[in-house]
Amino acid sequence: MSQQIKIKNALISVYYKDGLEPLVRLLAKQGVQLFSTGGTEQFIKDLNLPVTAVEDLTGYPSILGGRVKTLHPKVFGGILNRRGLNEDKAQIAEYEIPEIDLVIVDLYPFQETLKAGGTEEEIIEKIDIGGISLIRAAAKNFNDVVILASKDDYATLQNQLEEQNGETSLEQRKAYAKKAFHTSSHYDTAIFNYFNTEEPLDVFKLSINTSKTLRYGENPHQQGVFFGDLDEMFTKLNGKELSYNNLVDVDAAVSLIDEFDEPTFAILKHTNACGIASRATIAQAWDDALACDPVSAFGGVLITNGEVDLATATEINKLFFEVLIAPSYQPEAVELFKTKKNRVILQRNPVELGKKQFKTLLNGVIEQDKDLIIEGPDQMTAVTEKLATPAELKDLFFANKIVKHTKSNTIVFVKDNTLLASGVGQTSRVDALKQAIVKANEFGFSLTGAVMASDAFFPFPDCVEIAAEAGITAVLQPGGSIKDADSVNMANEKGIAMVTTGIRHFKH
Repeated sequence: MSQQIKIKNALISVYYKDGLEPLVRLLAKQGVQLFSTGGTEQFIKDLNLPVTAVEDLTGYPSILGGRVKTLHPKVFGGILNRRGLNEDKAQIAEYEIPEIDLVIVDLYPFQETLKAGGTEEEIIEKIDIGGISLIRAAAKNFNDVVILASKDDYATLQNQLEEQNGETSLEQRKAYAKKAFHTSSHYDTAIFNYFNTEEPLDVFKLSINTSKTLRYGENPHQQGVFFGDLDEMFTKLNGKELSYNNLVDVDAAVSLIDEFDEPTFAILKHTNACGIASRATIAQAWDDALACDPVSAFGGVLITNGEVDLATATEINKLFFEVLIAPSYQPEAVELFKTKKNRVILQRNPVELGKKQFKTLLNGVIEQDKDLIIEGPDQMTAVTEKLATPAELKDLFFANKIVKHTKSNTIVFVKDNTLLASGVGQTSRVDALKQAIVKANEFGFSLTGAVMASDAFFPFPDCVEIAAEAGITAVLQPGGSIKDADSVNMANEKGIAMVTTGIRHFKH
């Protein structure tokens, strides 16, 4: 097995030329013969450096509008021949094939074209054939060949060649090969997912290039990594790095706030809302959201859908919190928040989020559509003698948005576009109801005239009975129990309104 390899011949064919010049100049200085195609060949010529056109090597021109340039035995034979195998040596000598020791190639911008909204023809033309083949060939033969498939590695190779007199080690070549196979795998996954939208195959493929190592996972003894581009979604204006638990809460906060169009503020703890209110102004929404449960709000994640001004920031600043998210801030508000260096202040950027969600489970992965349905008054069916008033229907809509984003089993109480209390993550629905009543009483909220929402149907009439006796006047539930009539009859007996939506919103 070969170890140190001196680079004698290099094939360079890249779409992006930025950062390439210093490496090309070094290769030329070290006596490396350069082979190239098209725009890269011209780039090297413009540097007044010697370069041989691939067409001169193969004896064939670039054809089919550039679709076929490097797909030739004199190119791939030069890359794939095994230097330690006499049969390979004899064949490349017979056919006058130069040994290619370095391949520098990148790929057509398929994902960029897709993201920019290109036509189908434009997208298909950005599916690279020659480049991906060169990458795989050079990476396969890492024993003898260096493959650079990313401009991020130009400087690294340049330093190695300067320090090692134009040579590379087996360990270095294998490391480049690993990166190259990642590049080809990521590229092919993107192409497959583009095609796998109509009548999709039942396979799971996802590839994310960017990642960030977290301080730890859910607990200090667990390692954690975030795969994705947080900088695309948020501009961090202050604070420490987000933790695993922060990210989970931020995801829940974003999903919740996106349900609301009117000025709204929400406070979350362990992915559940412990305070949320919609008002005429963000400042009013903050005051009323905090009043719901100021104890749980301590150390929470805060989110709003409007600009945070200095007056609102002054009130928020009185609370210890982990993360605050808003679409914009007044500069004076940011300066105030910066007085405490660890608090994370995020400005949310407009980014389209995916419509699928998945998680590992047992020895595989489960995937589903995100729960993007929400039922408003037009989707609510009255099932009781008493009808909900317009104000109650509005509050039921508000409550339904919250219950959808709260851990099951859950019950939510709402009045005047404000969360009064919720029962969260209980093993029985009646326990969730009782927990919500205790929370409301603890913070001095009267449930008289309030509404109640449930994420799933009532298996028994006890929840309706207890809620009515606590002062609830209107109830929302999906319905679907074989004993729905018992709950409806109880509502009629207690003189309260009930609507069903036909849509369950479990969240586990």
